[in-house]
Amino acid sequence: MTMASDPTTLKPQIDTLFLRKRLLAFGLPALILAYFTYIFVAFDMAGLSERANLDNGKTLIRDSYSYKTHVTRDNRNAAVSIAIEGERKGAYPDGEAPAWVALGEETVIDLGDGHIVTFGPKQVSYDIPGYGLVVTEPGRRGVQAQLPEGDVPEWINASKNRLAIYTDAGRLTVTRNRSEVFKYNYGWEVFFFTLDSPYHGMGLGELLSRATSGEAGAIANDFWTNKMWRHADVAWAIFETILMAFLGTFGAAMVSLPLAFLAAKNFAPLLAIRFAMRRMFDFFRGVDALIWTIVLSRAFGPGPLTGALAILITDTGSFGKMFSEALENVDDKQIEGIQSTGAKPLQRYRFGVLPQITPVLLSQVLYFLESNTRSATIIGAITGGGIGLLLTQAIITQKDWEEVSYYIVLIILMVMLMDWLSGILRRKLIKG
Repeated sequence: MTMASDPTTLKPQIDTLFLRKRLLAFGLPALILAYFTYIFVAFDMAGLSERANLDNGKTLIRDSYSYKTHVTRDNRNAAVSIAIEGERKGAYPDGEAPAWVALGEETVIDLGDGHIVTFGPKQVSYDIPGYGLVVTEPGRRGVQAQLPEGDVPEWINASKNRLAIYTDAGRLTVTRNRSEVFKYNYGWEVFFFTLDSPYHGMGLGELLSRATSGEAGAIANDFWTNKMWRHADVAWAIFETILMAFLGTFGAAMVSLPLAFLAAKNFAPLLAIRFAMRRMFDFFRGVDALIWTIVLSRAFGPGPLTGALAILITDTGSFGKMFSEALENVDDKQIEGIQSTGAKPLQRYRFGVLPQITPVLLSQVLYFLESNTRSATIIGAITGGGIGLLLTQAIITQKDWEEVSYYIVLIILMVMLMDWLSGILRRKLIKG
C-alpha cells in the first residue's frame, strides 16, 4: 500500500512552484520591456524622430520612378536652357523644348493643373491656382518678390536674395543670377536614346522598321553608348561583379580541397597538423570578407582582383571546414576496394574519396557562388569595381535616384539569374 502524502509537506513545494510561475509571468514581460527601453535610449529613437526628414524621403522615392526636367533662365542675359536632370548630356538642342514649354520672347512653362510659370525679359511670375500670382524681378538689389496678400504659406520660402516655391506641380527657385523650374514626369527619360540621337522619340514599330531596313547596328550602337545611362559601363560592371564572385568562390574551392585532407582525422593522423589547419580555417572565416577587402585594398590597391581575393580568403576557411567534415564521413570500404587493386594514395583519393564527396562539394560551392554574387556588390563598392561602385556613386550624389533604382533592379535580376543557373547545375551534376 502507498500512503497518502502529508499535505503539510506538499504545501511548501506547491508554494514554490506557484512562486516560480508568478515570477515567470511577471518577470519575462518586465525583461522584454526593459530590453526595448534600453534600445529606445541607446539608439536615441526620440532624437531620430526629430532629425528625420520625411520630405527628403518622399523626394528620393519620387526620383526612383520619375525624372526632372530643368528649365533654367540666366537672369543676366535672359538666356533659357532646358535639360533633363540638369545635365549637359541631357540638354535639349537650341530652339527645341518639350511640349509643355513655349519658347519665345517670353518663355511660358505649363506645369499642369493651371500652374503657369512665365520667364519674361525682366520679371519671373508664377500663377498658382487657389493662391494667386507671384511676381519677382531678380537683379542687383536681390529678389524683389510680390506675393498675394495674407500669410505666406509654408511651401513658399521668400527672402531678400532667394525665392523658392514648392508645389505638387513643380518647383520654382529664383536667385539674383538664375531662375530655375523643376518639373517631374513619370518614367526614365532617355533610357534608350539620348536627345541628340535620331532615334529618340520613335515608337517601337518605327524602330523595328528601321532595324529591318539596315539600321539595326546604328540603333544598337546609340543604345549601347547612351551617355546618360551608360549601358556599356553598366554591363561591364555586372560582368566584373560576377567575375569577382566566380574567381573568389572557385579559387577558394580549389585551394581548400587539398588543405581539407590535412584537417581530416582519417587522412591526417598527426594532431599538430590537424590543429594547425583547423585554426587556420577558423582565422580565415572568422574575419569577415569586408575586413579582408579593406586590408587587401591597402596592399594591392582598388580593383576587382582585390574583391576576388577577399572572397577567396574568407571562403577558403568556410570550405576547408565543410570539406574536412565531409572527408571524415566517407565510407572506408570504397577506399579499401581501390587500394586492393594496388592503387597509389593519390589514386585512392581520386577514385575512392572524391566521388563520395563530390555532390556535397558541388552543392556547397554553387550555393556560395550565389551568395557571393550578392556580397560582391558590397565588396565592389569598397574596392572600386563592379556594379557596387556605380550604385555607391549614384547614392552619394542623391541627384539621379532613378539610376539607383536601375542598378538595384539589375542586381536583383543578376542574383535571380545566378540562383537559376546554380539550381540547374546542381541538378545536372548531382542527379545527372
